[in-house]
Amino acid sequence: MKTPQPLDQTREQITSLDNDLLQLLAKRRALSLEVARSKEVDVRPIRDTKREKELLARLIKQGREKGLDAHYVLSLYQSIIEDSVLSQQAYLHGRANPQAQKQQYCIAYLGARGSYSYLAADRYCQRRQVEMLDLGCQSFDEIVHAVESGHADYGFLPIENTSSGSINEVYDVLQHTSLSIVGETTIEVGHCLLAKESTNLKEIKTVYAHPQPISQCSRYLSQHPEFKLEYCASSAEAMEKVLEANSKDVAAIGSAEGGALYQLEAIEKGLANQSINQSRFIVVARKSVAVPSQLPAKCTLIMATGQKPGALVEALLVLKAHNLNMSKLESRPIPGTPWEEMFYLDIDANLDSQAMQSALVELERITRFIKVLGCYPCETVKPTELSNSQLIIEPDTSKAQHTKADDNAQPTQEANRAHRSYKQQTQISVRQLQLNDDHFNALVQASLPIDEDSIGQLAQVIKESGFQGIVLQGLSQQAGLEHSLAELADKLHQFNLVCIASVEQEQELKVAAKYADMLLISGKQMFNQEMLTLAGTLTIPIMLERNTMASIDELLQAAHQVLSNGNQQVALCESGIRTFDQSAKPTLDISALIELKRICHLPVITNLSYSVDSEAIASQSHGLKQLGSDGVIYPIEPQAELELQLKQCTGYASLLGQLHK
Repeated sequence: MKTPQPLDQTREQITSLDNDLLQLLAKRRALSLEVARSKEVDVRPIRDTKREKELLARLIKQGREKGLDAHYVLSLYQSIIEDSVLSQQAYLHGRANPQAQKQQYCIAYLGARGSYSYLAADRYCQRRQVEMLDLGCQSFDEIVHAVESGHADYGFLPIENTSSGSINEVYDVLQHTSLSIVGETTIEVGHCLLAKESTNLKEIKTVYAHPQPISQCSRYLSQHPEFKLEYCASSAEAMEKVLEANSKDVAAIGSAEGGALYQLEAIEKGLANQSINQSRFIVVARKSVAVPSQLPAKCTLIMATGQKPGALVEALLVLKAHNLNMSKLESRPIPGTPWEEMFYLDIDANLDSQAMQSALVELERITRFIKVLGCYPCETVKPTELSNSQLIIEPDTSKAQHTKADDNAQPTQEANRAHRSYKQQTQISVRQLQLNDDHFNALVQASLPIDEDSIGQLAQVIKESGFQGIVLQGLSQQAGLEHSLAELADKLHQFNLVCIASVEQEQELKVAAKYADMLLISGKQMFNQEMLTLAGTLTIPIMLERNTMASIDELLQAAHQVLSNGNQQVALCESGIRTFDQSAKPTLDISALIELKRICHLPVITNLSYSVDSEAIASQSHGLKQLGSDGVIYPIEPQAELELQLKQCTGYASLLGQLHK
């Protein structure tokens, strides 16, 4: 075996390559600004999604030839494209507002250096390559006053968070200021528990934090009832209190980046309830700005419709009539006017556009009060996505089509990881459950809460009736979920039954994965990319339920998301689709089952709990088996007494006996 080179030498080579990469990225950004200059002359849109897709497809193909994973290349270049788009927007926006261009800006923000507002302001200035003179403030009112009085050029106000929602105090401040919204920026909020060096988690007694981080980290804090919470005006103040303390029994909630400014280290990371936790900030100034037509723009309005039936609906219909998309609607009470609301609207449009101008004229006519708070460039850059066939290009592994001449040929068939051509039929084996072409499986679906005694009786009858397992639905209804789920699973395992937990909320996933044999990702979460990615990292089988409004392709795309993250034990679940009559039951999509069995290598289970009446269950079951369904999930009445549920399970025994022949 070849002796590897010394580790230090390898690291030196990596360092040299990293320096080269940084230089190339800087050069690429400079070239993207040249593109912006040409777009300024030609007045072309910032984004050309067709070219972006062609670029990504070519780079993925070239990367694959060099042994690089398609998702790695895609993620890397999506970040590069986002940086390029935002840099071009900042350049063109600056060119359209020469009166506002300076070498340095004085920025008013909440707290002191290290606060999230400070980090957002710093990022905003770095994007525009200007120096920031920072002015820390103790309140939102103080920020607004600093800008109104001319002590600051811009004010940064947090407006909403993906975890805790809108920040109402800021909306209230906007009611009473003459300032204009001239920009926005969004930052990742990585909440950490910050303490002095070498502090142990067990030592912490007091935690300092701003109310917003406390709200956003409520789940983590509930796991540590021993913490005494002390509210602060900002995250920076919280970190400063820890720095000044003479004890190691205190900590603050803030960012790792901000903590470094106070010589604090992160002893716990990822505290937020949601792993993707972002805060959006608006930028306010004394004068409004012009937004070039080729930039994606956003208008923020404030209006009062008056107290009359249908007034708000009438106003929103004006936006619909002019094909204007409203991306946010917020209401706040009007001081001194009981039960009347002021509405804040974010509309994806340029104020100078014909549609926006026409809509404003109509809104002025039908509202009691309306005011444009600002028009500014939208900094939400939606990543350019590729289809599954562009992401995953694999050769057909069918032996019948493989010839020696093909050995050196490039793959030509495009398929995602759920496609039958990607691999042979997936087989999943969990206790009695055998998901393959040779077995027809039967499961029963029960709703929580269920006590330990009842699950014991239910498990015995389920086993005797011929079922292979049970799907537990409504995890959030079970008190003490972790302990209870462990006990329920243990009772089922005594009868060798498979315990399948139906996951309907992100926070249920990790707990369910500890004790269940298999997880069912509910159709409501089928589009939740974060949950699908996490499910892909688990080592237990995943059953992915189709959303009632989703196409087959969207279901396979969701399955691909799980498969591509490592978990190859994936089954699909067809539970029915919605028709135009939303009040009616879902309709079982038999054609989807046939198509999925034709094009997909994953097992397909059919859930009859929502779409089939009890008198049709027997005939549907026989038909589904003939069509190739790998199993059926049967319902038991969730609100019924235990005796009735046991009777329902027993009633299925004869049917299952026929199906298992």
